[in-house]
Amino acid sequence: MNILEKIVAQKRIEVGERKSLIPTALLEKSIYFNSPTISLKSYLLREDKSGIIAEFKRKSPSKGNINQYAKVDEVTLGYMQSGASALSVLTDEQFFGGSDNDLKQARKLNYCPILRKDFIIDEYQIIEARSIGADAILLIASVLSKEEIIRFSDLAKKLSLEVLLEIHNEKELEKMPNDEVLIGVNNRNLETFEVSLQNSIDLFPKLPNSVVKVAESGIKTPEDIALLKSVGYNGFLIGEQFMKTPNPSNACRTFIEAIQTQEKVEA
Repeated sequence: MNILEKIVAQKRIEVGERKSLIPTALLEKSIYFNSPTISLKSYLLREDKSGIIAEFKRKSPSKGNINQYAKVDEVTLGYMQSGASALSVLTDEQFFGGSDNDLKQARKLNYCPILRKDFIIDEYQIIEARSIGADAILLIASVLSKEEIIRFSDLAKKLSLEVLLEIHNEKELEKMPNDEVLIGVNNRNLETFEVSLQNSIDLFPKLPNSVVKVAESGIKTPEDIALLKSVGYNGFLIGEQFMKTPNPSNACRTFIEAIQTQEKVEA
C-alpha cells in the first residue's frame, strides 16, 4: 500500500466517524453555510494579483514536520497582505497536521478565496467544507472515479463552491466533469512523491482552452513562475517553499516582490 492509498483508507475511517457524530443537518446550521462565497477562478485571473495560491500546512508524508508550530492566523493574514491571490488550507490532521479549525480561523481573518485542501472521498466532506467557510474544494482524480467526480462537482456547484480538479497525467483528464472546474496539474507523483515541473509543461497542450489552469507542487523560484506563466498557467499553488521558513508570510512577500521586479524588467 503506497502513501496515497494509506491516506485514503484512513480518510474513509475518519469520515465514517464524523458522519456518525455530526449530522449534515447540524453542519448546515453553521454561520458560513449560506454566506456568499468568493470565486477562486476570478481571483486567479485578476491582473492586480500574483496568481499564487499560498498554502498553509504544518507537515507532509514526504517531508515530515515542516513548520509544526506555525500559527494559521498570522501566516494566512500575512500571505494575503503579501499579495497572494488565494489561500489553500490543509485540513487533514493525521498526515498533514491540519484541522477544520485552521480553515475556520483563516476564514475569520481573510476576505479572499480559500481552498479546502483535503482528500475528499464522500459528499459529506463537501457539505463540511461549506460549513467551515471554504470557497473551493480539491478533488483528486487519481482517487475518484469519473462518476464520483461528476456527482461531487454537481453538489459543490449547488453549494456555491468551486472545484479544483487535480490531475497527474493525461489519462486522468478524461475524468473532467465539465468546463466549469479549474484544472490543477500536480507535479508531484503521489505514489513516489518525486516532483518535476516538466509535468505541468508537458500536460499543458492537452488541457482545454476554456478552463483556468493551476500548476501545483515543486515551484521554488520566481523563475519557475515566469516559466509556467509563459506556458499559459493562471495559478500557482505554493506551500512548502514558504512554510519551511521561520516566517512564511515574509517568504511569500519576498517571493512576490521578486516576481514583480522581474516582470517590470522584462516589460
